[in-house]
Amino acid sequence: MSRALFRLGLVLMLAIAAMLSPAVIAQEMESTAPYAYRQLDDASQEAKAQKLMETLRCLQCQGQSIADSDAPIAGSMRSLVRERIAAGEQPEAIRSWLIERYGDYVSYAPRVSTLTWPLFVLPIALIALAAFLLRNRFVFGRRA
Repeated sequence: MSRALFRLGLVLMLAIAAMLSPAVIAQEMESTAPYAYRQLDDASQEAKAQKLMETLRCLQCQGQSIADSDAPIAGSMRSLVRERIAAGEQPEAIRSWLIERYGDYVSYAPRVSTLTWPLFVLPIALIALAAFLLRNRFVFGRRA
């Protein structure tokens, strides 16, 4: 009896999912961002937008730029970048605004700040320490 109820419940869930899925797919396909999948008419502006979009990280995807991602938030960000470029805003101003809004994670080119300077200094310090230790090991190893 319980196996039959389980199967009936499973069939009902699949039927409901099948009825709702076209609506969900249609909703995702219809973006509210006008330039999410449409390029700017001016080729030089589009080139600026593309160059900037390739350096901005999608917040939903893992490691994809907004130029490569199909996530809805990436489409919105692409549209925003294109709209601001078309309005005459400079790419670095757009990047700064996005970093202010979403944090440093959104940019593949992080800024050096009071919070991020150790990320830039630590690799150099580790390489210097390794070179010092290896130098001492080889120099003192030869004398013995």
